[in-house]
Amino acid sequence: MTDSIASLRHKITSAKDLQSVVRSMKTIASSSIGQYEKAVHSLDDYYQTVQLGLVACLSANTHSAELGRPLAIVNRSQKNVSGAGVIVFGSDQGLVGQFNEAMVEFAVESLAKLPGEKTVWAVGERVQSRLLDTALKTEDSFALPGSIHTITALVGNILIELEAKREQGVIDQVFLFHHRPESDSIYRPVCQQLLPLDAAWQRNLEGIHWPTNNLAEVMPNQDQTRRAFVREYLFVSLFRACAESLASENASRLAAMQRAEKNIDELQENLNQTFHRLRQSDIDEELFDVLSGFNALN
Repeated sequence: MTDSIASLRHKITSAKDLQSVVRSMKTIASSSIGQYEKAVHSLDDYYQTVQLGLVACLSANTHSAELGRPLAIVNRSQKNVSGAGVIVFGSDQGLVGQFNEAMVEFAVESLAKLPGEKTVWAVGERVQSRLLDTALKTEDSFALPGSIHTITALVGNILIELEAKREQGVIDQVFLFHHRPESDSIYRPVCQQLLPLDAAWQRNLEGIHWPTNNLAEVMPNQDQTRRAFVREYLFVSLFRACAESLASENASRLAAMQRAEKNIDELQENLNQTFHRLRQSDIDEELFDVLSGFNALN
Protein backbone atom coordinates (compact mmCIF):
# COMPACT_ATOMS: atom_id res chain seq x y z
CA MET A 1 0.00 0.00 0.00
CA THR A 2 2.84 2.41 0.92
CA ASP A 3 4.60 1.77 -2.42
CA SER A 4 1.41 2.57 -4.31
CA ILE A 5 0.99 5.84 -2.45
CA ALA A 6 4.63 6.77 -3.11
CA SER A 7 4.18 5.96 -6.79
CA LEU A 8 1.08 8.16 -6.96
CA ARG A 9 2.95 11.02 -5.30
CA HIS A 10 5.63 10.75 -7.97
CA LYS A 11 3.02 10.72 -10.76
CA ILE A 12 1.25 13.75 -9.31
CA THR A 13 4.54 15.66 -9.08
CA SER A 14 5.41 14.70 -12.67
CA ALA A 15 1.98 15.83 -13.86
CA LYS A 16 2.47 19.23 -12.18
CA ASP A 17 5.89 19.64 -13.84
CA LEU A 18 4.44 18.71 -17.22
CA GLN A 19 1.58 21.14 -16.72
CA SER A 20 4.08 23.92 -16.05
CA VAL A 21 5.89 23.13 -19.31
CA VAL A 22 2.63 23.05 -21.27
CA ARG A 23 1.58 26.43 -19.87
CA SER A 24 4.94 27.93 -20.84
CA MET A 25 4.59 26.59 -24.38
CA LYS A 26 1.07 28.00 -24.57
CA THR A 27 2.39 31.42 -23.62
CA ILE A 28 5.18 31.26 -26.20
CA ALA A 29 2.79 30.08 -28.93
CA SER A 30 0.29 32.84 -28.13
CA SER A 31 2.93 35.57 -28.30
CA SER A 32 4.38 34.12 -31.52
CA ILE A 33 0.98 34.07 -33.19
CA GLY A 34 0.63 37.78 -32.49
CA GLN A 35 3.91 38.80 -34.10
CA TYR A 36 3.40 36.68 -37.21
CA GLU A 37 -0.21 37.79 -37.70
CA LYS A 38 0.91 41.39 -37.28
CA ALA A 39 3.57 40.82 -39.94
CA VAL A 40 0.97 39.36 -42.32
CA HIS A 41 -1.38 42.33 -41.83
CA SER A 42 1.45 44.82 -42.30
CA LEU A 43 2.36 43.12 -45.58
CA ASP A 44 -1.14 43.61 -46.98
CA ASP A 45 -0.63 47.33 -47.60
CA TYR A 46 2.81 46.78 -49.10
CA TYR A 47 1.51 43.96 -51.29
CA GLN A 48 -1.26 46.22 -52.54
CA THR A 49 1.29 48.93 -53.31
CA VAL A 50 3.40 46.49 -55.33
CA GLN A 51 0.30 45.37 -57.23
CA LEU A 52 -0.58 48.98 -58.05
CA GLY A 53 2.96 49.51 -59.31
CA LEU A 54 2.58 46.50 -61.61
CA VAL A 55 -0.81 47.80 -62.76
CA ALA A 56 0.86 51.07 -63.70
CA CYS A 57 3.58 49.21 -65.60
CA LEU A 58 1.01 47.13 -67.48
CA SER A 59 -1.08 50.15 -68.42
CA ALA A 60 2.01 52.03 -69.58
CA ASN A 61 3.21 49.18 -71.79
CA THR A 62 1.48 49.12 -75.14
CA HIS A 63 2.56 45.50 -75.66
CA SER A 64 1.14 44.10 -72.45
CA ALA A 65 0.25 40.82 -74.17
CA GLU A 66 3.96 40.06 -74.43
CA LEU A 67 4.60 40.94 -70.82
CA GLY A 68 4.03 37.42 -69.54
CA ARG A 69 7.23 35.96 -70.93
CA PRO A 70 9.76 38.41 -69.49
CA LEU A 71 7.87 38.61 -66.20
CA ALA A 72 7.80 34.84 -65.93
CA ILE A 73 11.61 34.80 -65.59
CA VAL A 74 11.82 31.87 -67.98
CA ASN A 75 14.69 31.53 -70.43
CA ARG A 76 13.27 31.86 -73.95
CA SER A 77 15.57 29.09 -75.16
CA GLN A 78 13.86 26.65 -72.78
CA LYS A 79 10.28 26.86 -73.98
CA ASN A 80 9.84 23.08 -73.83
CA VAL A 81 10.62 22.88 -70.11
CA SER A 82 7.59 21.49 -68.31
CA GLY A 83 8.94 20.92 -64.81
CA ALA A 84 7.52 22.54 -61.70
CA GLY A 85 9.33 23.73 -58.60
CA VAL A 86 7.32 23.30 -55.42
CA ILE A 87 7.95 25.03 -52.08
CA VAL A 88 6.20 23.34 -49.14
CA PHE A 89 6.14 25.17 -45.80
CA GLY A 90 5.91 23.07 -42.65
CA SER A 91 7.50 23.01 -39.20
CA ASP A 92 10.89 22.28 -37.66
CA GLN A 93 9.46 21.34 -34.27
CA GLY A 94 6.81 18.92 -33.11
CA LEU A 95 3.78 19.29 -30.86
CA VAL A 96 1.76 20.81 -33.70
CA GLY A 97 -0.90 18.14 -34.12
CA GLN A 98 -1.55 17.15 -37.74
CA PHE A 99 0.00 20.34 -39.12
CA ASN A 100 2.66 18.67 -41.30
CA GLU A 101 0.61 15.61 -42.19
CA ALA A 102 -2.28 17.75 -43.46
CA MET A 103 0.09 19.88 -45.56
CA VAL A 104 1.83 16.88 -47.17
CA GLU A 105 -1.50 15.21 -47.93
CA PHE A 106 -2.82 18.41 -49.54
CA ALA A 107 0.38 18.91 -51.56
CA VAL A 108 0.49 15.32 -52.84
CA GLU A 109 -3.17 15.45 -53.86
CA SER A 110 -2.78 18.81 -55.61
CA LEU A 111 0.45 17.93 -57.43
CA ALA A 112 -1.04 14.70 -58.71
CA LYS A 113 -3.29 16.81 -60.94
CA LEU A 114 -0.35 18.68 -62.52
CA PRO A 115 1.52 17.23 -65.51
CA GLY A 116 5.28 17.03 -65.76
CA GLU A 117 8.03 16.40 -63.25
CA LYS A 118 7.98 18.15 -59.88
CA THR A 119 10.95 19.19 -57.78
CA VAL A 120 10.02 19.79 -54.15
CA TRP A 121 11.77 21.89 -51.51
CA ALA A 122 10.58 21.65 -47.92
CA VAL A 123 10.82 24.50 -45.44
CA GLY A 124 11.09 22.70 -42.10
CA GLU A 125 12.62 19.38 -41.04
CA ARG A 126 9.36 17.80 -39.89
CA VAL A 127 7.56 18.35 -43.18
CA GLN A 128 10.71 17.21 -45.02
CA SER A 129 10.60 13.84 -43.24
CA ARG A 130 6.93 13.45 -44.22
CA LEU A 131 7.69 14.31 -47.86
CA LEU A 132 10.43 11.67 -47.99
CA ASP A 133 7.73 9.04 -47.43
CA THR A 134 5.98 10.10 -50.65
CA ALA A 135 6.90 9.51 -54.28
CA LEU A 136 7.78 13.18 -54.84
CA LYS A 137 11.30 14.17 -55.83
CA THR A 138 12.63 16.18 -52.89
CA GLU A 139 15.66 18.45 -52.65
CA ASP A 140 17.48 19.59 -49.50
CA SER A 141 15.18 21.35 -47.07
CA PHE A 142 15.42 24.98 -45.95
CA ALA A 143 15.73 25.82 -42.26
CA LEU A 144 12.58 27.41 -40.90
CA PRO A 145 13.05 30.97 -39.55
CA GLY A 146 12.88 31.39 -35.80
CA SER A 147 11.54 34.94 -35.97
CA ILE A 148 10.22 37.58 -38.33
CA HIS A 149 13.69 39.09 -38.73
CA THR A 150 15.14 35.94 -40.32
CA ILE A 151 12.44 35.40 -42.95
CA THR A 152 14.19 37.79 -45.36
CA ALA A 153 17.29 35.57 -45.51
CA LEU A 154 15.13 32.49 -46.16
CA VAL A 155 13.28 34.20 -49.01
CA GLY A 156 16.59 35.22 -50.60
CA ASN A 157 17.91 31.65 -50.42
CA ILE A 158 14.72 30.26 -51.97
CA LEU A 159 14.83 32.73 -54.86
CA ILE A 160 18.50 31.91 -55.51
CA GLU A 161 17.73 28.18 -55.59
CA LEU A 162 14.75 28.66 -57.90
CA GLU A 163 16.81 30.80 -60.27
CA ALA A 164 19.56 28.17 -60.35
CA LYS A 165 17.09 25.43 -61.28
CA ARG A 166 15.56 27.70 -63.89
CA GLU A 167 18.98 28.32 -65.45
CA GLN A 168 19.58 24.56 -65.53
CA GLY A 169 16.32 24.07 -67.43
CA VAL A 170 14.73 21.99 -64.68
CA ILE A 171 11.67 24.10 -63.89
CA ASP A 172 9.51 26.71 -65.55
CA GLN A 173 6.72 26.87 -62.95
CA VAL A 174 6.77 27.51 -59.21
CA PHE A 175 4.03 26.67 -56.71
CA LEU A 176 3.81 27.54 -53.01
CA PHE A 177 2.05 25.29 -50.49
CA HIS A 178 1.44 26.63 -47.00
CA HIS A 179 -1.16 26.95 -44.28
CA ARG A 180 -3.15 30.16 -44.05
CA PRO A 181 -4.52 31.25 -40.65
CA GLU A 182 -8.20 31.98 -40.19
CA SER A 183 -10.31 33.09 -37.24
CA ASP A 184 -10.38 31.25 -33.88
CA SER A 185 -6.94 29.63 -34.30
CA ILE A 186 -8.10 27.75 -37.41
CA TYR A 187 -5.95 27.35 -40.50
CA ARG A 188 -6.27 25.72 -43.90
CA PRO A 189 -3.79 24.56 -46.56
CA VAL A 190 -3.58 26.69 -49.71
CA CYS A 191 -1.70 26.55 -53.00
CA GLN A 192 -0.41 29.58 -54.89
CA GLN A 193 1.18 29.71 -58.33
CA LEU A 194 4.16 32.01 -57.99
CA LEU A 195 5.52 31.62 -61.53
CA PRO A 196 5.04 32.08 -64.42
CA LEU A 197 3.41 35.48 -64.37
CA ASP A 198 1.16 34.54 -67.24
CA ALA A 199 -1.84 36.09 -68.98
CA ALA A 200 -4.25 34.98 -66.24
CA TRP A 201 -2.10 36.72 -63.65
CA GLN A 202 -2.05 39.87 -65.76
CA ARG A 203 -5.84 39.81 -66.17
CA ASN A 204 -6.21 39.70 -62.39
CA LEU A 205 -3.98 42.75 -62.13
CA GLU A 206 -5.96 44.58 -64.76
CA GLY A 207 -9.06 44.08 -62.60
CA ILE A 208 -7.51 46.17 -59.80
CA HIS A 209 -9.01 49.65 -59.69
CA TRP A 210 -6.56 52.55 -59.65
CA PRO A 211 -7.29 54.56 -56.47
CA THR A 212 -7.22 58.05 -58.04
CA ASN A 213 -8.36 59.79 -61.21
CA ASN A 214 -4.78 60.71 -62.12
CA LEU A 215 -3.18 58.54 -64.77
CA ALA A 216 -0.07 56.65 -63.65
CA GLU A 217 3.18 57.33 -65.45
CA VAL A 218 6.21 55.04 -65.19
CA MET A 219 9.52 56.83 -65.48
CA PRO A 220 12.30 56.99 -66.39
CA ASN A 221 12.86 53.37 -67.51
CA GLN A 222 9.69 51.30 -67.83
CA ASP A 223 11.41 47.94 -68.25
CA GLN A 224 13.73 48.46 -65.29
CA THR A 225 10.86 49.68 -63.11
CA ARG A 226 8.67 46.75 -64.11
CA ARG A 227 11.36 44.22 -63.27
CA ALA A 228 11.94 45.90 -59.90
CA PHE A 229 8.25 45.56 -59.08
CA VAL A 230 8.31 41.90 -60.17
CA ARG A 231 11.20 41.21 -57.81
CA GLU A 232 9.28 42.85 -54.99
CA TYR A 233 6.18 40.85 -55.92
CA LEU A 234 8.09 37.56 -55.70
CA PHE A 235 9.72 38.62 -52.44
CA VAL A 236 6.54 39.73 -50.69
CA SER A 237 4.63 36.64 -51.90
CA LEU A 238 7.22 34.30 -50.40
CA PHE A 239 7.55 36.40 -47.25
CA ARG A 240 3.80 36.43 -46.67
CA ALA A 241 3.50 32.68 -47.31
CA CYS A 242 6.20 32.01 -44.72
CA ALA A 243 4.66 34.37 -42.15
CA GLU A 244 1.21 32.83 -42.64
CA SER A 245 2.68 29.34 -42.25
CA LEU A 246 4.45 30.31 -39.02
CA ALA A 247 1.30 31.90 -37.64
CA SER A 248 -0.66 28.73 -38.50
CA GLU A 249 2.04 26.54 -36.94
CA ASN A 250 1.84 28.40 -33.64
CA ALA A 251 -1.96 28.32 -33.76
CA SER A 252 -1.77 24.55 -34.19
CA ARG A 253 0.73 24.29 -31.33
CA LEU A 254 -1.50 26.44 -29.11
CA ALA A 255 -4.48 24.18 -29.83
CA ALA A 256 -2.36 21.09 -29.11
CA MET A 257 -1.18 22.57 -25.81
CA GLN A 258 -4.76 23.43 -24.84
CA ARG A 259 -5.77 19.81 -25.44
CA ALA A 260 -2.73 18.61 -23.51
CA GLU A 261 -3.55 20.92 -20.60
CA LYS A 262 -7.10 19.60 -20.49
CA ASN A 263 -5.85 16.01 -20.45
CA ILE A 264 -3.34 16.81 -17.70
CA ASP A 265 -6.06 18.40 -15.58
CA GLU A 266 -8.19 15.28 -15.94
CA LEU A 267 -5.21 13.07 -15.15
CA GLN A 268 -4.38 15.11 -12.05
CA GLU A 269 -7.96 14.88 -10.85
CA ASN A 270 -7.94 11.09 -11.25
CA LEU A 271 -4.55 10.74 -9.58
CA ASN A 272 -5.60 12.92 -6.64
CA GLN A 273 -8.80 10.96 -6.17
CA THR A 274 -6.91 7.67 -6.24
CA PHE A 275 -4.25 9.04 -3.88
CA HIS A 276 -6.82 10.23 -1.31
CA ARG A 277 -8.72 6.97 -1.56
CA LEU A 278 -5.60 4.90 -0.98
CA ARG A 279 -4.44 7.22 1.78
CA GLN A 280 -7.80 6.96 3.53
CA SER A 281 -7.71 3.19 3.15
CA ASP A 282 -4.24 3.14 4.70
CA ILE A 283 -5.44 5.28 7.62
CA ASP A 284 -8.47 3.03 8.13
CA GLU A 285 -6.23 -0.01 8.19
CA GLU A 286 -3.97 1.58 10.81
CA LEU A 287 -6.96 2.49 12.98
CA PHE A 288 -8.29 -1.05 12.65
CA ASP A 289 -4.95 -2.41 13.85
CA VAL A 290 -4.99 -0.05 16.86
CA LEU A 291 -8.54 -1.05 17.79
CA SER A 292 -7.71 -4.72 17.36
CA GLY A 293 -4.71 -4.37 19.68
CA PHE A 294 -6.77 -2.44 22.23
CA ASN A 295 -9.48 -5.11 22.23
CA ALA A 296 -6.87 -7.84 22.60
CA LEU A 297 -5.41 -6.10 25.67
CA ASN A 298 -8.84 -5.81 27.27
